[in-house]
Amino acid sequence: METTTQPDVTFVIAAYNSAETIVPAIESALAQESVTLEVLVVDDCSSDATRTIVGAVAENDPRVRLVALEQNLGPGGARNAGIDAASGRWIAVLDSDDVILPKRTARMIARAESMSAEIAVDNLDVVYTDDRPSETMFEEAFLQKRGTLTLEDFIASNILFRSTFNFGYMKPMFQRAFLNTKGLRFHKTLRIGEDYLLLASALAEGGLCAIEPTPGYVYNIREGSISRVLELHHIDAMIAADREFLDHYTLAPAARQAQSLRTRSLVEARHFLMIVSGIKRRSLGEVVKIALRDPIALRHLRMPIEVRLRKIRHSIFAPPVQTDVKRQAS
Repeated sequence: METTTQPDVTFVIAAYNSAETIVPAIESALAQESVTLEVLVVDDCSSDATRTIVGAVAENDPRVRLVALEQNLGPGGARNAGIDAASGRWIAVLDSDDVILPKRTARMIARAESMSAEIAVDNLDVVYTDDRPSETMFEEAFLQKRGTLTLEDFIASNILFRSTFNFGYMKPMFQRAFLNTKGLRFHKTLRIGEDYLLLASALAEGGLCAIEPTPGYVYNIREGSISRVLELHHIDAMIAADREFLDHYTLAPAARQAQSLRTRSLVEARHFLMIVSGIKRRSLGEVVKIALRDPIALRHLRMPIEVRLRKIRHSIFAPPVQTDVKRQAS
């Protein structure tokens, strides 16, 4: 009788119209050294050739499996379907347009298990599709000194408008048993910030997060992507999701203070986007009304609107690489 050995890791790749990028993502997962693995590609009702391409790859490698959804669930719902179907000891989320380096998974698992951690994150290389050179997001010595990622530091790094390092772009690996025991999954309806919310919830549940300082995840930034267009409903959804998070968890004082600053930054961003919308529509009354309600939001007009909008988008979509790890206020 044939026995099946549990894989060390399951890679969950949510794919939507990813025909141009999905093969490199899958191949990078399959190229992981010193671990056993499976790759679950969850197609979220793509209208391109994604399913056909993944199906062809799966025919040639039994470690690859296509999970074809019958209705579009968004990134969180698609990843949840992958987690539910996974069998690995660890769950690693890989975006369909990114890749990982061959030694990444073994390093992260070794780091986590040496610390009895339920979560692991690592450094990232940022690759641009234009002519800019690639960069490493964090200085390795900085991450080595930290050792672990705490909830308060994670929240504090995800405050909009700040020119600082952002831990929200780290791609965590989770012990599957930890996710299942705690009932943790991605937010089903949140289309932006679902990665942030899951890791914040895992940390709030008491998960220990080990940091591997070596870059292993390659984050590709495509400036023309529609996913990088920030709209008011995105901010509203993030505010609502954070409210659910606060209703569910009682935070320690340091984390609660960081959350207050994050909440304030989201409200500022919301009001600023409303001001910009009012200016574009030449609705002076609307601009004045918002300015009276939130005078702080007006300070962002000191910087050219396009520059400030780009700064907000970078806080959420495309992280600026840090050459100085000291926090700086914008």
